[in-house]
Amino acid sequence: MEVPFIDFREQYQIIKEEIDVGLKSVFERGAFILGQEEKDFELDFAKYCDASYGIGVNSGTDALYLSLSCIGVGPGDEVILPSFTFIATALCVSYTGATPVFVDIEEETYNIDPEKFKEAITDKTKAVIPVHLYGQPANMNEIVASARDKNITVIEDAAQAHGATYNGKKVGSLGDIACFSFYPTKSLGAFGDGGMIITNNAEVNDKAFMLRDYGRKDSYDHVIKGFNSRLDTVQAVVLAAKLKRLDDWNKKCNELALMYFDLLEDLDDVFSPRIKADRTHVFQTFAVRVKNRDKVLEAMKKKGIGVLVHYPIPVHLQVAYAELGYKKGDIPVSEKISGEILSLPMFPHMKKEQVEYVCGALREILI
Repeated sequence: MEVPFIDFREQYQIIKEEIDVGLKSVFERGAFILGQEEKDFELDFAKYCDASYGIGVNSGTDALYLSLSCIGVGPGDEVILPSFTFIATALCVSYTGATPVFVDIEEETYNIDPEKFKEAITDKTKAVIPVHLYGQPANMNEIVASARDKNITVIEDAAQAHGATYNGKKVGSLGDIACFSFYPTKSLGAFGDGGMIITNNAEVNDKAFMLRDYGRKDSYDHVIKGFNSRLDTVQAVVLAAKLKRLDDWNKKCNELALMYFDLLEDLDDVFSPRIKADRTHVFQTFAVRVKNRDKVLEAMKKKGIGVLVHYPIPVHLQVAYAELGYKKGDIPVSEKISGEILSLPMFPHMKKEQVEYVCGALREILI
């Protein structure tokens, strides 16, 4: 049996008719950039996140970068973030000229450790970026409390957690600003790149709207130095169709996760995800930990199973950040997890037989 890491085919068939109608309308009107469908999707997604404003941009990375720009982060400032994340979280800090300060994660959730964040705060700290990794929210109560004490802006990196909740509140409404990616593999994925900034802050909203569109207030009235970072209307049509089904698809992923938990429960060499009682997980990625990860990875691939590693090198040890002077051993939990983590296939329309085959193959390899 072949089991892909992710398969979009059934998802496409479900939304095909709806997006065909929507795309036809866009093509006939020629409103490809910032058309009405894009504006409607901004409002709908902000409402979905229990927030006031949504600003569509061209990627999750730009969402982070523009958010930092909105609050004036620049050279001389520091931004605290977990080292165990995709490098885009750090790159957006570097783009502003500020310094990323990497801290460790909680071993059970893989999210930023609130105590490590607190210890890393200096008088240069301008913002913190908690990453809701793999689809489970970070410990936002502690993070926000520490940030408020020091007047630090909290920017959620919610790229992997569309629809997840923390203490009954949607991701996107937990900090000052939230950033989402609509990269195709995300729980809410476009047919290309896309992203969105979510906020309740009217000033951030107004500035982000200008920054994403050449800094203009009106047609040729440019009041700040902006960028070209807009979510196009074609992608908004696709995302709007998917948004209506997101909660149902997240529910399906949770049901698949329960199957994984049950089938892997008795394997002592497999550490399955841990879900905290005060939050929900959307399982954008189902990541387990195993010993001899690289050997297991290759053995699973030989059995036709699409497995990946998110992420094999913590950002503080990436060559791109060598100038910061971090060395092996500085951020131990992240380093340990990066050597054990293994992402198993997960997508809403995955079949029971596929989950069983993946777990059976893993069992065979480990025992």
